[in-house]
Amino acid sequence: MEKVRLVFIPAPGSGHLVSTLQFAKRLIDREERISITVLAIQSASPTTLSSYAKSVAASEPKIQLIDVPKPQPEHPPAQDSFKSPAKSFSLYIESHLPNVKKIVTSLVSSSHVSKSLDSIRVAGLVVDFFCVSMVDVAKELHLPTYLFMTSNAGYLALMLHLPIQHKHNEVEPKDSDPEWLIPGIVHPVPPRVLPVALTDGSYSAYVKVASRFRETRGIIANTFVELETYAINSFFHDGQTPPVYPVGPVIDLEDCQAHSNLEQAQRDKIIRWLDDQPQSSVVFLCFGSMGSFGAEQVKEIAVGLEHSGQRFLWALRMPPPKGKGMMPIDCPNLEEVLPDGFLERTHGKGLICGWAPQVEVLAHKATGGFVSHCGWNSILESLWHGVPIVTWPMYAEQQLNAFRMVKELGLALEMRLDYKKGGGEVVRADEIERAVVAVMDKESEVRKKVKEMGEMTRKAVKDGGSSFASVGRFIEDVIGNNCGSN
Repeated sequence: MEKVRLVFIPAPGSGHLVSTLQFAKRLIDREERISITVLAIQSASPTTLSSYAKSVAASEPKIQLIDVPKPQPEHPPAQDSFKSPAKSFSLYIESHLPNVKKIVTSLVSSSHVSKSLDSIRVAGLVVDFFCVSMVDVAKELHLPTYLFMTSNAGYLALMLHLPIQHKHNEVEPKDSDPEWLIPGIVHPVPPRVLPVALTDGSYSAYVKVASRFRETRGIIANTFVELETYAINSFFHDGQTPPVYPVGPVIDLEDCQAHSNLEQAQRDKIIRWLDDQPQSSVVFLCFGSMGSFGAEQVKEIAVGLEHSGQRFLWALRMPPPKGKGMMPIDCPNLEEVLPDGFLERTHGKGLICGWAPQVEVLAHKATGGFVSHCGWNSILESLWHGVPIVTWPMYAEQQLNAFRMVKELGLALEMRLDYKKGGGEVVRADEIERAVVAVMDKESEVRKKVKEMGEMTRKAVKDGGSSFASVGRFIEDVIGNNCGSN
């Protein structure tokens, strides 16, 4: 029985790494002939992701983790790299190409040398969409590349359309431009909800990434047919897109990343507090690994929550001090940033924490609503647990996610669709109050639809479900790919 090895190359960000490793686990649980080597590109900023990856690999004998050495910087980063994070990120990934090539070449060579019955053939690369430049490594070694899309089918539709759009208009979009008509997305898309990278100076880097999607042998997407039927069907009809495998939801239900970020005492305090709250009575506010607010916005959130009268759990994180990197920090002194007397007046009714065990909170019976940045993993987690979302996007493709969740899928309540972190806008307390009250309405149409979709998410990944079947088709392609070429 031939065994094969897939080489996974995830991007170094929590929204990318977690779902990639969870998909790797799903593959080896499903097919005993597959083993996986993960090439871990280290984040440019300090994070706990490395310990998370190591803990996953340690628990799975068929997952091997290899750290990709950091390249020596030949020159300091250009000044615009700080203003254009996606451009900087793409260049950082590309700088690892020589070291990735060395590692993959070594893996291929060792599989050729060993001709025993236990030899493991390298069957291909599975690369994060931000790592699509690694296609060049695969081509040199005559290996196929599969793209792993950590986001949704609508975002994939945008990325496939972007090079075509670029041919018609080679300048980055402006909010005043006409709406985009994107095959795979039901409604015309206002430029103000396009990914931030298209307007922050990263446009050319984004087009470069998107232009390589169709060079891959297949595209694995963290979504499922029942959620994004229209988008997924569009890929089968255009005649140019590689096979798309909707395998989602791929989420970490054990919330291992939160455990690596949280002390047990902090986690226990949060869960104990939730245990004391009535069923579906708490609105949860959490904005992802990069989400943070300045003091003025924090005060408006506090006033909105207090006036809403709802119970709340608020993961409050602040921007880092100047010159201390990009990662948000827990608030060192709550009294300094909250309105006078707020903690006393909301005692027992609300709890403020730093990093929160998001999956555990969404799974808790007390949680009834979620004010979210609309990162795709967070959306999938909320749907899995049947918790309706209020949209407050921050960065990346979250504005497009929010737009589609509200306008196309009817699975979220709109507060903001086009808010951008660092844009200087302040959402006022009365708007926050209205949104919180609306999401906690137990009879709302959105809540009913989210509950129904929650049942579909669970069916999709079970034997007989659409994503289960899609994973099977992907495995067949990998195992049957004896020619080893793209």
